[in-house]
Amino acid sequence: MLLLAMDTATPAVTVALHDGTSVIASSGQVDARRHGELLLPAVDRVLAEAGTKLDAVTGVVVGVGPGPYTGLRVGLVTAATFGSALSVPVHGLCTLDGIAYAAGQDGLEGPFAVATDARRKEVYWARYENARTRTGGPAVDRPADIAEAVAGLPVVGAGAVLYPESFPDRRGPEHVCAGALAALAAERLAAGQELLEPQPLYLRRPDAQVPKNYKVVTPK
Repeated sequence: MLLLAMDTATPAVTVALHDGTSVIASSGQVDARRHGELLLPAVDRVLAEAGTKLDAVTGVVVGVGPGPYTGLRVGLVTAATFGSALSVPVHGLCTLDGIAYAAGQDGLEGPFAVATDARRKEVYWARYENARTRTGGPAVDRPADIAEAVAGLPVVGAGAVLYPESFPDRRGPEHVCAGALAALAAERLAAGQELLEPQPLYLRRPDAQVPKNYKVVTPK
């Protein structure tokens, strides 16, 4: 097994290679406006660090969000392209699950929540019984509207950094890491579990809208 994992659902552009046992190479940069520019060079760096070629990859893992429309689709389209070119399966994972798994790797135990920046003064969030078990969500809400629902729980992710008044018990990591995403996928695949289809979890309409009324500018 050699999994190429990537995620662009958050400001982090993150890529990793996992051999079924451990992460053998990884890369991560935080830049909310350059997902398309940074992703392929990150793939090249990870392959070079691992001393392998793209055609050695046996599967692709991609974070399906939730996340903002523009950034999220960069990772999904790239993953689909690699899967088609290499004739290998493309597996989807909820990005919040990857953050939760990374929190577990950092030692966080017991119930907690994950919250990431959804813009528009909202967060994408989910509740977890532990690092591997999601019990609610994902959903998108204003932080103040869910403060009571997560009261007393540690909250992992950028949402807790942005809205400390609603999530006072902030824990790391702030962004998703493709290494954790790959490790979670490898674990689930080894257990015979089905992963998600590589389809985006937008949870709401994109900011860009098609104009409803066009102004006529051609002569009659």
